[in-house]
Amino acid sequence: MEYLLVSLVAFLVAILTFFSGFGLGTILTPVFMLFFPVELAIALTGVVHFFNNVFKIFLVGRRADKEVLLRFGIPAVIFALLGAWVLVHIPDAKPLFEYEMFGRIFVVYPVKFIISILLLIFASWDLIPYFQRLEFGKDKLPIGGMLSGFFGGLSGNQGALRSAFLIKAGLSKEAFIGTAVVVSTFVDFTRLGVYATRIDQTGLTDNITIVLCATLSAIIGAYLGLKLLKKVTVKFLQVTVAIMLIFLSVALGAGLL
Repeated sequence: MEYLLVSLVAFLVAILTFFSGFGLGTILTPVFMLFFPVELAIALTGVVHFFNNVFKIFLVGRRADKEVLLRFGIPAVIFALLGAWVLVHIPDAKPLFEYEMFGRIFVVYPVKFIISILLLIFASWDLIPYFQRLEFGKDKLPIGGMLSGFFGGLSGNQGALRSAFLIKAGLSKEAFIGTAVVVSTFVDFTRLGVYATRIDQTGLTDNITIVLCATLSAIIGAYLGLKLLKKVTVKFLQVTVAIMLIFLSVALGAGLL
């Protein structure tokens, strides 16, 4: 049952996240958590996410905008290393607040609450007509790289902030997706290298089959997403990113993720 559910979710989400540039890890992690402990679920998701990104580099990596890649990607990698170091070496922060609903207790932590506020702000830029014409100058890209990289290393939620900045960088749809994929892969490689000090390698090797199934499903989904790319407009990308940012921000702010 777990093989079918995990593979199906990986396939469907990979299609959608091919366009948005984020979401596979966010959605796949809770599915893995249905069958595995939290730490192992995060590790398994990280492996699937990384190899899916590597595959997407072969599909669209050549479309990446080199200038944006340097201005945004280098700060993102550096600050992802910093964020991951903070996560590993500093004790967990105390909850900001918690509440009970439907018989469950939900806990909201400061980092995720801050990210949720940032995401709501960025999402409004793509849905409010006045802000739809706004674009970030190339000089603002390092700031976006720093924010997305640091919070990515600290909490794993790097894709949403990255897409929020890149979607406003004046890129074509192909360049947006290609740039996001390349940056995401290097940030993943950086933070997973730091996280590896906390991962139980036995748990990964014992569950290699389900990881392979999920990875192959995600790869097939990404390939299908590439085929659908020709039918997608930049406007569709902007609206898709905005809607997913809103859903993600609400989930983080409410302690659901």
